[in-house]
Amino acid sequence: MPKTIRELADELNVSKQTIQYHYQRLPAKNQQKNSQGTNLISPTAERIIRGKVAKPLLAKKQQRGSKESPKTSKENNDLVATLRREVEDLKAQRDKQLATKDRQIDHLTKLVDQQQQLQLATVAENHQLKEHVRKLSELSEPSSSIQKRPENDKDDTFSNNINSSQVKDKNNKQEEKNASKNKTNNSWWHFWKKLKR
Repeated sequence: MPKTIRELADELNVSKQTIQYHYQRLPAKNQQKNSQGTNLISPTAERIIRGKVAKPLLAKKQQRGSKESPKTSKENNDLVATLRREVEDLKAQRDKQLATKDRQIDHLTKLVDQQQQLQLATVAENHQLKEHVRKLSELSEPSSSIQKRPENDKDDTFSNNINSSQVKDKNNKQEEKNASKNKTNNSWWHFWKKLKR
């Protein structure tokens, strides 16, 4: 269906004068008029005009594209700069997290060292206490053999009474020491249990 000059100009997004210019240069057989004298563009004439109008339009688009490319490269540069900043931020966060983890590891290592030292001190003290108890038990054995000795005369009885009272005193002292050791051991045990929690 034939179109008017205005319709083709609107369709191609060009001025009416541009279409009029190309229409006038068409061969006479391609130019048509309606009954009122208005110029009509046949499909054949439309193809010819489109071809002639399209070349300058493509050139203009290419020029616009070349003008727009710096804008695009600027946008790309901005995007690259933004991405680099984000990468740097992520690296800083990672480094901060690693530093925190390192501090936590150092703290835990110190705690383990302290626990091991405390355990060694406790073992050494227990060993000393056992050795002390062994020596005390050795001391109490000869005094018990004195008690088992037969009583021959009064002097011996008197000396035995003295010895037995000394032994009782020693045994009482021994029991007091053992009780204080037990208290010490218990306090270490409770302290140790608290550390383990």
